[in-house]
Amino acid sequence: MKHSYLALVIASVLSGAVLVGCDNSGDTAGDAAQQQMPPSVVNVQTVTFESVPQVQTFSGRTSAYQTADVRPQVNGVIDEVLFREGSNVKKGQPLYRINTDNYASSVTSSQAAVQQAQANYQTALANTASSRAALVSNQASLAQAKSDLQRLSGLVEIDAISKQEYDQAVTTLRTAEAAVASARAAIGQSEASAESAKATIESAKAGLQASALDLNRTIVRAPLTGRSDRSSFTAGTLVSASQADPLVTISRLDPIYVDISQSSSELLKLRQQISAGEAQTGTNTVELVLEDGTVYPVNGQLALSEAKVDESTGAVTLRAVFPNSNNILLPGMYVTARLTQSVITNATLVPQSAVTRSAKGDTQVYIVDENNQIKVRPVTVNGTYNGNWVVTDGLKEGEKLVVIGGSKVKPDQEVVAKPLEDTKSTSATQSASSNTVAKTPQQAAKESEKPAETATN
Repeated sequence: MKHSYLALVIASVLSGAVLVGCDNSGDTAGDAAQQQMPPSVVNVQTVTFESVPQVQTFSGRTSAYQTADVRPQVNGVIDEVLFREGSNVKKGQPLYRINTDNYASSVTSSQAAVQQAQANYQTALANTASSRAALVSNQASLAQAKSDLQRLSGLVEIDAISKQEYDQAVTTLRTAEAAVASARAAIGQSEASAESAKATIESAKAGLQASALDLNRTIVRAPLTGRSDRSSFTAGTLVSASQADPLVTISRLDPIYVDISQSSSELLKLRQQISAGEAQTGTNTVELVLEDGTVYPVNGQLALSEAKVDESTGAVTLRAVFPNSNNILLPGMYVTARLTQSVITNATLVPQSAVTRSAKGDTQVYIVDENNQIKVRPVTVNGTYNGNWVVTDGLKEGEKLVVIGGSKVKPDQEVVAKPLEDTKSTSATQSASSNTVAKTPQQAAKESEKPAETATN
């Protein structure tokens, strides 16, 4: 009985010693593991400064290069529609034919009026010529009467002729003078009639020209080359020159406009940067992204920038011109335009993975200093370019910027900085090691036996 109790006490003491020994060895192993844990590895890139285009992205709408509302210039009933709705038409192409009966009759009447005026003019010219001939004859008679009176005046003084003969000569002279005056008056009247007939001819010709113009306007033609819309009127419809509704609208689509709106504050900031020498003026080239996300194959050119700000939106309208030979762009389409408005002369491109935000919302990055410790650096970001942030302030030339691994480190933590270019080789090494771990136990056992066989041999 005593021997059994003694054995039980000894077993309890030994098991306690074993447990204490196990606890102490575990603590020692944990401390050693903590002391031997290697520093975190981060991938860095060297900060370099360069000139970076400042590409702005805007929303825009396409609009026709030219638009014309076609309206009739004469009154009448449409006899025929001469084009296919929605088709491309050329400048001067007939679109509608209006009934010509009234206008053809007007042309005929105007032609007759011109002919009558011309006949009246010829009659006036003939009367003028006749009056001139009569004047010449009357002037001759007047000269003869004066000569006779002068000859008889000497004879009547010596009573060589009777007083009656002298009085008849005086009467003949006065009659000749009256005939000359009448002939001159007739000439003036004939000339006035000729001038009136000439004016009548010009008026008749103007009326004929107007009638011919109205007759020509019964064919409604396209004022420009472009794409036609739906026709608002059909054959048999009465139209007038004063109507408000257009017959059809034609839009020129090649080239085509893209209207862009930019905030006036952004435009002011851009101009201040250029004035301060922080940026240079960009290009007028505009890149277009369509509604489905595809890039339009041809770049456009900035055509104008309005000199006023829209009071309702606080934006300035920019207009670009794009070639559109295939009619891919249609008026009213929503597009996204990319415009290089300026070039920042002293900036660095930073991958998006390197930039984080603080609790206050400020942008910041991690820098590895000369002691291989992580430092927080606030930076100023001014847009993006090719998927990278454009940093204009906060970094220095040659600094090591943490690009990959920043999420697993803290400020003042010691790290191992590797250039970003070594990432691919590191990934290849990790892939090879993962392939080794993935081998089956049988394969590992076979490989472990080979060295043993070699050693035996």
